[in-house]
Amino acid sequence: MAKKQVTGVEEYQGAAAGWGALKAVANALRGQMAVVNETHGLLTMNQPHGFDCPGCAWPDPKHTSSFEFCENGAKAVSWEATSKRTTPEFFAAHTVSELWSWKDFDLENEGRLTHPMAYDKASDRYLPISWEEAMTRIGTALRALPNPNMAEFYTSGRASNEAAFLYQLFVREYGTNNFPDCSNMCHEATSVGLPESIGVGKGTVTLEDFDHADAVFCIGHNPGTNHPRMLTTLRECAKRGAAIVSINPLRERGLERFMSPQSPVEMMTLSSTPISSAYYQVKVGGDIAVLKGMMKTLVALDAASLAEGGPGVLDREFIAAHTVGIDALLTDINATSWEAIEKSSGLPRADIENIGTIYARASSVIINYGMGITQHRHGTGNVQQIANLLMLRGNIGRPGAGISPLRGHSNVQGDRTVGITEVPNAALLDGIKRVFGFEPPRDHGHDAVAAVRAIRDGRSKALICLGGNLAVAMSDPEATYPAMRGLDLAVHIATKLNRSHLLLAKESILLPCLGRTEIDVQASGPQSVTVEDSMSMVHASRGGLKPASEHLKSETAIIGAMAMATLPNTKVNWAELVADYSKIRDAIEGVFPAFKDYNTRIKEPGGFRLSNAASEREWLTPGSKANFLIFPGLYEDGSSDEALTLTTIRSHDQYNTTIYGMNDRYRGITGRRDVVFVNELDLASRGLKHGDLIDIAVAAPGNVTRVMRRMTAVSYKIAQGSVAAYYPEANVLVALDQHDAKSGTPAYKSIPIRIEASAS
Repeated sequence: MAKKQVTGVEEYQGAAAGWGALKAVANALRGQMAVVNETHGLLTMNQPHGFDCPGCAWPDPKHTSSFEFCENGAKAVSWEATSKRTTPEFFAAHTVSELWSWKDFDLENEGRLTHPMAYDKASDRYLPISWEEAMTRIGTALRALPNPNMAEFYTSGRASNEAAFLYQLFVREYGTNNFPDCSNMCHEATSVGLPESIGVGKGTVTLEDFDHADAVFCIGHNPGTNHPRMLTTLRECAKRGAAIVSINPLRERGLERFMSPQSPVEMMTLSSTPISSAYYQVKVGGDIAVLKGMMKTLVALDAASLAEGGPGVLDREFIAAHTVGIDALLTDINATSWEAIEKSSGLPRADIENIGTIYARASSVIINYGMGITQHRHGTGNVQQIANLLMLRGNIGRPGAGISPLRGHSNVQGDRTVGITEVPNAALLDGIKRVFGFEPPRDHGHDAVAAVRAIRDGRSKALICLGGNLAVAMSDPEATYPAMRGLDLAVHIATKLNRSHLLLAKESILLPCLGRTEIDVQASGPQSVTVEDSMSMVHASRGGLKPASEHLKSETAIIGAMAMATLPNTKVNWAELVADYSKIRDAIEGVFPAFKDYNTRIKEPGGFRLSNAASEREWLTPGSKANFLIFPGLYEDGSSDEALTLTTIRSHDQYNTTIYGMNDRYRGITGRRDVVFVNELDLASRGLKHGDLIDIAVAAPGNVTRVMRRMTAVSYKIAQGSVAAYYPEANVLVALDQHDAKSGTPAYKSIPIRIEASAS
């Protein structure tokens, strides 16, 4: 029986990208940018002498095309380089109480912030303030705190290496390691899990490795929306016959077929390239079961090969020379039953054995994964089981093979590399002391969850945000929003207005900054910044557009001014560093020897790759070996068989908390976000159908029921037992205490729920 018609819901028939992407780019530019003056800037995006895309962190090819950007990159640039302005006149016309009732899209759609602003309680408005007065207020407030650990310093992953380094330097001289950052909410399971496994918290592959891989596995990510330029790489792999295996709860168009805008043949013939040679829909939360099933298959194939006088399937030479823990892993795998694996994964044994066989037959394998792996209560375990699987066949540290965590923000990896971490190691702290002459704090600081808890409990009273939209990105708005309103000081360094800016402290200040697309001129002249992509490539970025306002300052200049206003006895020459960013890079090189010849190497087209020990089979673990690590049993959330598991997802018109529009083209959604994607059988078993209004409820700790009401059910190709709804709206279902115990990552993708028809 045909589905009933639902407003704004219609199955999408096309391939990923193609003419639909070009139309979306044209609409984004037309809606935001002054065509003559700004759109030419797109032609320098991801080019050797241009600016780095402020969107995803997929690396740039060595030989860039005349246009090296994707639909979502164009949206990100148009959103930043918009001709719209949020001026003091705008704030004069709208109280904060009124603005709170606006949609998040409408807040950011007002355009670029143009002046420093401070909240005035008497008028309930943000009023203009001079830069000098803003810095005086901030410095006074920070110095007045009884303890530096009562301040939290958040970092968005779009901050450059230079800005992030100055920021952590300022905060550590101030006296705290409280660095909640966006990595805490996305890939912290990677940063925590991989060092225990292979000694580094990053991926081990380069873009060139994809040219040599026999098989590429895509687990828990959606490249068509979240890193579209990856589709070009996957298309090249598919064209040359490499196996591409996708393991994901939802059918995602970018993993199915791709029409390359740079292929005249595909564009003119309306043809496309199939991406996945095999696609398996794992149940949300069932990844560990699939990975253990694959390893169980490898062990069986290995035994069969040896019994027939063959060489076996496991790479015994690699295992013996480079790893420890294989015996415990094999014991765990043998003790895990196929019945349990099938139940937890939602996949039949035959499918998992087929996946394992594809892996076993490939000489060189790359495994890519995204937040579908990390944002679970067992995210660290997920990451470490992927590492185990790769190590069983020696697929780390050689051409065409390795682990590839797909970062979201364009420089979230670089920020961590240059010191944005609440758990600093001795090398970082000793380097700071050596170069700058002060003793930085050595105690453990706050991650994002710990920071919100401290603010909620009154133990932290100040919050400085270097970009981002922390309150909206964070789980549990019912706890997070009231906590933010209890602060004494909230400072936001931002390009645009967002909801976090409306959660008012006793003193709230907005500081408008330059975007990556804009010309940054300091005392020594025009400046470049640097960023690090997902594959450890560091390259320069130089904006070419006129700043949105003459009152804007760069992030580095703002941080330097804040430091000077806060630290009267500082040991750092902030003015010198801000005047010439090459001096910042010299300082980074002094603290981190891996950045040797920093200023020279960024002049090379494409930049340079930071050393990655695991890529060279050097294991920076305590035992100098890679570790097979056990996840006991299979993940069980403790819910009943009637419960479903919800994952949050991003729409195609979205980048993290930034909503570019109300459409989700590849999933067939137009003009709305109040939908929940459910398997048709799960709807039917509950007496529901496509288009019904439903309530989503979850029992949280303390018997508090969290509910999203009157959501429209969309029958979708999603694994049975699984449900998906949009982030950040569905964050209301995630309690602050629901997170991965090891990494602290909120469990945005491990939410046990029940659905029922909404009351009429």
